[in-house]
Amino acid sequence: MIMLSHMKNNYFEVRRFSFLSFLGIVLFLGLCFSPAQAETLTGQVVKIADGDTLTVLDASKQQHRIRLTGIDAPERKQAFGTVSRQHLAGLVFGRTVMVEWHKRDRYQRILGKVLMDGQDANLEQIRAGLAWHYKQYGKDQQPVDRVVYAEAEDAARLEGVGLWRDPAPIPPWNFRRK
Repeated sequence: MIMLSHMKNNYFEVRRFSFLSFLGIVLFLGLCFSPAQAETLTGQVVKIADGDTLTVLDASKQQHRIRLTGIDAPERKQAFGTVSRQHLAGLVFGRTVMVEWHKRDRYQRILGKVLMDGQDANLEQIRAGLAWHYKQYGKDQQPVDRVVYAEAEDAARLEGVGLWRDPAPIPPWNFRRK
């Protein structure tokens, strides 16, 4: 009876060790093959295309088109399109910025968060009521940014700033369908 009990305990120890080893390997491989951490790009903003797209010139004089992730600003020909572009220009044009990014869109623009002196330009566009939080692409944002951007849009709406002065603003994704 004692022998049987010892064999049973040994069997469970081997199974437990095997399971933990398997789990360790899975976790290790998951870390090795998980998406890379955000890359960074530093340079001077040399062009503002609209309220959510700009161009950065890096130290090697290469230009990079940046699409501000997590936001969608009014189109140029849309109400508040020009104001949104001007606001973004006032924030970053001619300044050195750092762009945190991890992928490109179908137009090969870098999708990134633009930071100047630690201030998030994407978020500032939303706070000013000059861009929507682009929830459709929330998966491209850090979870904390998703929450902060959504709260900023809600606050801008409640305060009636920027495009939220309009009783029925048309989101850019609907405007582009026309």
